Amino acid sequence: MIDHPSSDLKGSKGSVLQGKRVVHCVTSSVALVKAPEVTRELLRFGAEVNVVMSPESKNLIHPNLMEWASGNSVVTDLTGRLEHVALGECSDLILICPATSNVINKIACGIADDPVTAVISTGIGSRKPIVIVPAMHESMYQHPILVENIRKLEDLGIIFVKPRMEEGKAKIADTNKILFIVMRVVGENADKLKGVRVMVTAGPTEEKIDPIRSITNSSSGKMGLALAEEAAIRGAKVTLVYGAGYIEPPSFLDVIPVKSGGEMYNTVCNELKRNFYKVFISAAAVSDFFLDPIKKDKIKTKGRTSLNLRLKVSPKIINQVKKVSSKTFLVAFKAEYRKTDKILIESGRSLMKNSGADLVIANDIGRKGSKFGSEKIEVILIGQKVTPLKLDTKPKIASRILDEIGKRII
Repeated sequence: MIDHPSSDLKGSKGSVLQGKRVVHCVTSSVALVKAPEVTRELLRFGAEVNVVMSPESKNLIHPNLMEWASGNSVVTDLTGRLEHVALGECSDLILICPATSNVINKIACGIADDPVTAVISTGIGSRKPIVIVPAMHESMYQHPILVENIRKLEDLGIIFVKPRMEEGKAKIADTNKILFIVMRVVGENADKLKGVRVMVTAGPTEEKIDPIRSITNSSSGKMGLALAEEAAIRGAKVTLVYGAGYIEPPSFLDVIPVKSGGEMYNTVCNELKRNFYKVFISAAAVSDFFLDPIKKDKIKTKGRTSLNLRLKVSPKIINQVKKVSSKTFLVAFKAEYRKTDKILIESGRSLMKNSGADLVIANDIGRKGSKFGSEKIEVILIGQKVTPLKLDTKPKIASRILDEIGKRII
């Protein structure tokens, strides 16, 4: 027996949706071209996906493409086998993506005359979670009857993922946002941190030398972003203080952009004074040194063979957290280069003692596969006990770290 190509994707990004059956209903918006991507991403997080297509959607893409994307046969017609009843009753979540104004209005009126509306009708009657992702022209999205019907469906508990309003169109939400909503509703860790305020720092900082030059490091910010995303998926209210990373944060995060270590220091302290954060995760690679004063003009190279810069030591954000907010659960990262596990643990414990951290994540960026910017990381959790985590993807390591935080604060 030959495995379907989709089987290789199953759970490749984690197990957040492991064991969950998602029925992906697609309708005839031109945004349907994004449907295979959404289905594939659901698979990557462990979901089992069954696709149902409206009759008109088959004019835009062939069902074979959605069969390839999901690894399962596609329902395209109402038949005597009553697939719509089985899928509607046995699903963990029904996703309509994209959803046209026509299908939204029909659902609101209780019409079930094609495979998609029949599945939705069964799902509503079975009290299944339903997520609708609209995509259409802006004028259609603003139609008073559609607006009223969306409100009507929301009153029934149906979740709508708001479109992006661009170029006179209500464009389909980005895939990350759609996946986030699905994971928030039926993910394995949904609501485990519901309502908990979490602040995460991520990315490198950039210290100016002159108007066009700066000192920085090669951190990508991927680990901090993975932690912020995982906390948000678990229901936390996340604030991401994001340095000069090159990866754009997901649209569902509340992001405060900063550049320098000084900006990050002031932002963190001000936020901690303004709001109580239950958890603070210091994952940013903050510059240890800065130039003071910054050169006002571009430094000329003509006639020079060398350049001396006098650097000052940056204030440690991690040492201020408990002083400003003593009851905040403090998670600190300690990066070393080519050190033994014993030295990593000693270094982590020293940081814990000096900063008052409740949990330290120690890692060696000199080890194979764990360098700055890599997709994977190997860490040691130092808290009430020492727990090594073997090399794995950053989202999976982030999930393990959030598991440990959850045990300590809930």
